Amino acid sequence: MRYLIIGTGPAGIAAAEKIRGLDEENEILMLTSEEIAGYSKPLITYFLGRKVNEDRMFYRPPWYFEERNISVMTSTKVIEVNPAKKLVITESGEAINYDRLLIATGGLPIVPEIEGLNPSEMEGVFTFTQWKDSKDVAKYITDNDVTEAVVLGGGLIGLKTTEALLELGLKVSIVELSDRILSNTFDKKASMIVTSALQKRGCNVYTNDTIVQVKGKKKITKVVLKSGREIKTKLLIIAIGVKPNVGFLKESGVRVNRGVVVNEHMETNITDIFAAGDCAEFYDPRLGKSSTIAIWPVAFSEGEVAGYNMAGERVSYQGGIPMNSVEIAGVATISVGNTSAEVENVEILEYESDKRSVYKKLVIKDGKLVGAVFVGDIDRAGIYTGLILQKVDVSSFKDDLMRDDFGLVYLPKEYRKKLMEGELKVWLE
Repeated sequence: MRYLIIGTGPAGIAAAEKIRGLDEENEILMLTSEEIAGYSKPLITYFLGRKVNEDRMFYRPPWYFEERNISVMTSTKVIEVNPAKKLVITESGEAINYDRLLIATGGLPIVPEIEGLNPSEMEGVFTFTQWKDSKDVAKYITDNDVTEAVVLGGGLIGLKTTEALLELGLKVSIVELSDRILSNTFDKKASMIVTSALQKRGCNVYTNDTIVQVKGKKKITKVVLKSGREIKTKLLIIAIGVKPNVGFLKESGVRVNRGVVVNEHMETNITDIFAAGDCAEFYDPRLGKSSTIAIWPVAFSEGEVAGYNMAGERVSYQGGIPMNSVEIAGVATISVGNTSAEVENVEILEYESDKRSVYKKLVIKDGKLVGAVFVGDIDRAGIYTGLILQKVDVSSFKDDLMRDDFGLVYLPKEYRKKLMEGELKVWLE
């Protein structure tokens, strides 16, 4: 028996750990196109900003795999999967057999078509999703005496990258197509607090705009926006999002929609092939739709479920919710669940303090908390997250949810009892 896992991110590693916990004997082989395995991708911006060193980048150090008898092949890109022969083909032409296969290839950065832009030929243009990107950008800044940068994309990746560049002393301009930054999770009030904090750090924020042209011969020198504005720059970071890395499955017969379609056991439509993480698309009965949620906790949970099932223990995935926690320009933020007021039949509870730049929003639907946003004050955010995850009816204590001292004492006795008995997990981090 050989368990073959394509990808060494959170989904792949979680699966390998669960497999090894149930099966101590059979071979586990992991493949990654990257040069390094077991590092934390959420930390690559902190590495660029010199907030963490190389040692802290690893959440599973190299010796970890050897200790658990897990083989890892780095710099190995898979270009084809052949289910009939149970083989994967690598870019170098090597054919690797498997008995059970997990596709955990994560996402690829989206690069839009822009006049004059050819990232492979023009220096100074980068995407930012891997540790290598962080090292390449740092080297380019030093070698070319870069003092200004443009970041295309005001989502989470773009803002975390902006934060790192600001830490290095660069003047940054953010260009965002939407009417506000972090538009997927933040409303206008939350977005304006973060925007104001960025502007105080000397950052320019251009919304309702995008880059239509890049100028420069061998190196980038300028970007032209749709509004007509021109910005001189030696560095452009493209951070408008990621898409599931599934192109190599084109001729495999594995069902792919936006991502690899899986059931509650993380199984694909082909026997002995599983998928998990940012590349997987799961139908969530709670939402009534299929989705890919590209965040670390969801990827890890899906990987665990895949690992259990690959090793023969039948486990079902219960679905995940979007969760993001990040500090931007000194402002702590957390968003959990469905934070949009555009959903039908929801009740919105809000609190804001102009003096402290604090904003809180809770979204309630059918008596249950379904989403929350915290900006500037994230105390007790873990308790609200627990209420969302456990689908607790908050009707009886709704009026207490926005109290400054809201805590476990306000929760139903039955819920508190289950917490005390360890039946529930409360997210207090």
